[in-house]
Amino acid sequence: MFDALSGKLTGVFDKLRTRGALSEADVMEAMREVRLAMLDADVALPVVKEFTTKVRERAVGHEVLDSISPGQAVAKIVNDALIDALGGAGAVPLNLNAAAPIPILMVGLQGSGKTTTSGKIALRLQTREKRRVLLASLDVQRPAAQLQLQQLGERAKVASLPIVPGQSPVEIARRAMETGRREGFDVVILDTAGRLSIDEALMQEVREIRAATSPAETLLVVDAMTGQDAVNTAKHFNDAVGVTGIVMTRMDGDARGGAALSMRAITGAPIKLTGSGEKLEALEEFHPERVAGRILGLGDLAGLVEKASETLDQEETEKLALKMMRGKFDLDDYAAQIRQISKLGSIGGILDMLPGMGKLKEQIGDKDLDTSILKRHTAIISSMTKAERRTPDIIKASRKKRIAAGSGSSVQEVNRLLKQFDDMSTMMKRINKLGAKGLMRHGMSALMPKGMPPGRPQ
Repeated sequence: MFDALSGKLTGVFDKLRTRGALSEADVMEAMREVRLAMLDADVALPVVKEFTTKVRERAVGHEVLDSISPGQAVAKIVNDALIDALGGAGAVPLNLNAAAPIPILMVGLQGSGKTTTSGKIALRLQTREKRRVLLASLDVQRPAAQLQLQQLGERAKVASLPIVPGQSPVEIARRAMETGRREGFDVVILDTAGRLSIDEALMQEVREIRAATSPAETLLVVDAMTGQDAVNTAKHFNDAVGVTGIVMTRMDGDARGGAALSMRAITGAPIKLTGSGEKLEALEEFHPERVAGRILGLGDLAGLVEKASETLDQEETEKLALKMMRGKFDLDDYAAQIRQISKLGSIGGILDMLPGMGKLKEQIGDKDLDTSILKRHTAIISSMTKAERRTPDIIKASRKKRIAAGSGSSVQEVNRLLKQFDDMSTMMKRINKLGAKGLMRHGMSALMPKGMPPGRPQ
């Protein structure tokens, strides 16, 4: 969602880096472009003014204009200002320092993703924090809302409050807290009703529930796709009932990212979590410094490592690494490797988290990045016999035709897969033969086929 802003800001810094020394006029011109980029990304005007003023004041100082690489110095200042605008370095965790059962109140407009987010938070608290969680739907307005939360609870293997028809939201909230105390739950998540727009009846209902339960957290769920409307909604809720944190949903959408940049400055409430998909696992802590890094094309390696450690099967990864280092790598292992990569999400999403990959992504284009090549490779391998997967050398012309027909691909695609696998196996054997010392002594050139210069890919 920050792609457009990221592209424009990177363009501004590229211009600055080409100049040996910066004048005050250069900085002013750069700030004008930054201001236009931020306004185009739907960032609130007061936030843009404060941001550019802060950057300009620091960027026209002697430490920048007299520095060896002024372009990099300005980029560093913009990065720091972005982190401040997003709420300061470090994620703001959920407040769980209260007597059990800890009530967490979920509020927001209808369609913002409140109920799904309640299920996501319940799963996160149960798996990561090892807390016993009870889900309770207080939504008596929307048809089947209580049933939806019950089904989400079943999917997440989290307990949900039994549905009793005819009770008011406040009565359900009191029953949930009583059940939580009686049955030894650590956290009770109270999913309130939404409205199509903010009205006094909604605010009054939330106030009454707050008074009855005294929640440790009042989390406002807003849809990032609604842009500045999300910021206005957050401001109204914060003024009327008080909000301790914000959860932004649909952060994987293609809407402009201005709402996230404006949220903290306009409402004063921190963004605590972000949702980026319908899966119950698709919930992340909001780290301002990581988001700023991704906006400026600096990547998010810490986030990528975290994601990998959560989603990848460590035991299977270690087995694959061991087989690769021994040079005993077959097509079954290659298929297992593809499955592991697929768990991390789209290739485009992974590239976004690597430093300096924004331009490469633009050059290749999304069409070529997120193609179904990994699925096609899996289909081709699945069409092979066990013997063929173990010893690919036996796959000759007639077998290639059969595999292509069975996987719905062409013989050329089968050849391409076998060539890639052969190249990978050859490289693994060379690494194994050289060892760590040999690799350090000879460098990457030792891994290339004889006669091929190290700069040229195979």
